[in-house]
Amino acid sequence: MQLHQQLRQFIVDTFLYGRVNGLGDETSFLDAGIIDSTGVLELISHLEQAYGVHLEDHELVPENLDSINKLAAFLERKMPPRDAGAKRSAS
Repeated sequence: MQLHQQLRQFIVDTFLYGRVNGLGDETSFLDAGIIDSTGVLELISHLEQAYGVHLEDHELVPENLDSINKLAAFLERKMPPRDAGAKRSAS
């Protein structure tokens, strides 16, 4: 399952109780009332556990966390490249 789909599934299951409710990849979680301040903490915990990243205080901004597209782009920057190990072993 690709990253966007995984994130969408988590948001729908956790915050929308299984209803998609018109959630698009660019939908602002805050503007649409999908995630409140407590939800942000739950989202951060999920990202750290599911993707093995650590979020710094300065990264906890809407530019990183306020839509599926923003989350995916942020995680892609935070996570090590998937094929990095393969490249190292091939050298």
